[in-house]
Amino acid sequence: MKRIMGVDYGDARTGIAISDLLCSIVGSTTVIPSRNQEKAVADIVRLAKENEVGEIVVGLPRNMDGTEGVRAQLCREFAAILMEATGLPVQMWDERRTTVEAHNILSAHNYHGQKRKNTVDAVAASLILEGYLTFRGR
Repeated sequence: MKRIMGVDYGDARTGIAISDLLCSIVGSTTVIPSRNQEKAVADIVRLAKENEVGEIVVGLPRNMDGTEGVRAQLCREFAAILMEATGLPVQMWDERRTTVEAHNILSAHNYHGQKRKNTVDAVAASLILEGYLTFRGR
């Protein structure tokens, strides 16, 4: 079985989470710089190959009323680029409130300042992937 990768795409940083081999829990996380989109895509392609990923899930930032704004369109475009670059199926997953939840988790563990800034995207990617894995397991 191939792993699943969760992606929390951002302008400056992109959080990456990768499932375990059984695709039941989040196994590892990292953050990659994403100001240079080509480099970010290359990093994701490399991580997907190194970790034997068979599917990618990209967080879709919807508004609280379910509508999509400019950020959602950017994430859809990024997902299409990833699908072409990796040749893997790419799913979109509603990521409403994941960043807020990630900040709450980090606050509860006394992550502040630069430490939080460097970690929040990976935690958000974990939450995206965790939600998708739970949905798949039903």
